[in-house]
Amino acid sequence: MSIEDQKKAAANAALRFVKSGVKMGLGTGSTANYFIEAMAQKVKEEKLEIECVPTSNATRQLAQSLGLKLVTLEEAPYLDITVDGADEFNPQFQLIKGGGGAMLREKLVASSSKFMVVIADESKKVQTLGKFSLPVEVSPFAVKATAWKMERAFVHLKLKPKMTLRSRNGQPFVTESGNPIIDCALDAIPEPEKLDGLLNNTPGVVETGLFINICGIVLMGTDKGVKEFKRG
Repeated sequence: MSIEDQKKAAANAALRFVKSGVKMGLGTGSTANYFIEAMAQKVKEEKLEIECVPTSNATRQLAQSLGLKLVTLEEAPYLDITVDGADEFNPQFQLIKGGGGAMLREKLVASSSKFMVVIADESKKVQTLGKFSLPVEVSPFAVKATAWKMERAFVHLKLKPKMTLRSRNGQPFVTESGNPIIDCALDAIPEPEKLDGLLNNTPGVVETGLFINICGIVLMGTDKGVKEFKRG
């Protein structure tokens, strides 16, 4: 089974959470897109009443094109579930997200939900977070000043990241909230919760790509079908 097939299998497995009356957060990225497409088909076939909060403009556009009913987080501040992908997850249900640059909105939506379901292929499962560079969204007011303050937080945990200001097509990348992202290559993050706390207490940091105590279920596509991991 290819990686894309694993993503689709995980996305289809999450359809059991799609029920009439549910208020649902929709994630961003290729795996989330598979879920949105399959969900829209189910909603249409079964005539379900569902309200969805998208986490990015790309997700909004896809969901709208498929006829899903969309609302804002202001209109629906308490959600039943969010289904989203991840760049990495570990056995403690801690995640790295933000490869697509939407982690601020993704975290706002996921943390406003009763529980979050992550759908992923098996390449995203790691024992220790950090193989994927950690994105940190920062204020555009003082990027360099924030970067050296972030570096002190990393040093406190004896980490030495390679920090790179994200760019796209030769231009600095800016999120839909108007903020740059600093990608921090670390190889390993032995204490994700401590690092998340230190970075979020750093002036200038808007949000990190570490999702701690948010994910409740992981549906992982494999060559032998979908494996489910549930946080106790």
